[in-house]
Amino acid sequence: MTSAVLKPVSSVTWIAGLVLAILVVASLFVGVSDVSPGRVFSDAAVFELLLVSRLPRTLAALLVGAGMAIAGLIMQTLARNSYVEPSTAGTAQSAELGVLVVTLFWPSASLFLKSIAATGTALLGTSIFLMTAHRLLPTQPFLVPLFGIVYGGVVGAAVTFIAWQADLLQYLSVWTNGDFSGVLRGRYELLWIGAAMLIVAWAIADRLTIMAMGRDASIGLGVDYARMLQLGLVIVSVISALCTVVVGTIPFVGIVVPNIVSRLAGDNLRSTLPVVALSGAILVLGCDILGRLVRYPYEIPVGTVMGCVGGAIFLWLLFRRPAHG
Repeated sequence: MTSAVLKPVSSVTWIAGLVLAILVVASLFVGVSDVSPGRVFSDAAVFELLLVSRLPRTLAALLVGAGMAIAGLIMQTLARNSYVEPSTAGTAQSAELGVLVVTLFWPSASLFLKSIAATGTALLGTSIFLMTAHRLLPTQPFLVPLFGIVYGGVVGAAVTFIAWQADLLQYLSVWTNGDFSGVLRGRYELLWIGAAMLIVAWAIADRLTIMAMGRDASIGLGVDYARMLQLGLVIVSVISALCTVVVGTIPFVGIVVPNIVSRLAGDNLRSTLPVVALSGAILVLGCDILGRLVRYPYEIPVGTVMGCVGGAIFLWLLFRRPAHG
């Protein structure tokens, strides 16, 4: 049985890795400036552009895509519901609140300090969501995402009101719409902390899988449910805050990627985490490349493209029953 499960997972991983490698190469050479392979080593200015802009942008897309997909998977495990993710559970909106508060009281704060504030508010907002979600009827699975949408809308409305009062609406739009066009060397490195969170998620993957069975079953199987819940909250909050601070909010990644991988490879987090990370990176990087090409030489923000693509995939997931169903 184990080999039967691992075989399709391995096949999907190899395919996803190949697709991702193709997209990485395409991302390095697609853009307004002519960065052709023949000019990279013959023209110092082109090589500098590749190192300062194209490579950091590509790495940021990979880290954000993988991070948001894993954050969505962990969020769904903690909430025991397949239709929640950080952007629909108040996590991203709470991170925006932290950035806004720091900007109001300390305008010259560094990106790192904004990330710390965003992580704290995201942790608080996600904790409130999960405490409420666990009180909802488990027989009504759509109550949790509906509550998350309402809760995130309330937090987002509060953020918008504060920004309007402080004349920071234009500033706020930077954090609410994901965009990689401003990513340069020196402005994306914080995302590597999110990569460290992925390693932590891999280390506790087996216990997270058990937690999906519920509190009583987890405790009965020897899992420290409270500690794992806290650790999962920290992982989700850190990844969501860093992505929000560096590139803005990108919707649907944390919903559609884990659900698609779950249908293809099952729900064992130990085996599906690499596939989820690769698939999230593919989706975000692919949407970023698409945003550069649709209205070339102009760009469409990746958050807008992901909203259209992710929304279509999400509707397909809702109306298409699994094969075993």
